[in-house]
Amino acid sequence: MKKCHSLQEVRDEIDKIDSKLVELISERSHLIRQAAGFKESVEEVKAEDRIDDIMQKVRKKAIELNVNPNMISELFTIMINEMVETEISEFRNGGNF
Repeated sequence: MKKCHSLQEVRDEIDKIDSKLVELISERSHLIRQAAGFKESVEEVKAEDRIDDIMQKVRKKAIELNVNPNMISELFTIMINEMVETEISEFRNGGNF
């Protein structure tokens, strides 16, 4: 981790990370849209077992990295819920999102 020497430097580094986070979320969203093409029902899109697995993994990773696992769970819950809705729309539109 970079050692910053001013508040502005800290803010600049945070801005870089925020930009990367948005890019990664965008990549994830595009993959979610692709996943809809491999599924055969809305129930399969919802994939509750997969969501549970993801949540366990991200909570474990958060603990390993000394980040509040509850905050990570909340962030992922919001992201996953929105992406499931996107995937359902993609599924219902036959890939014409």
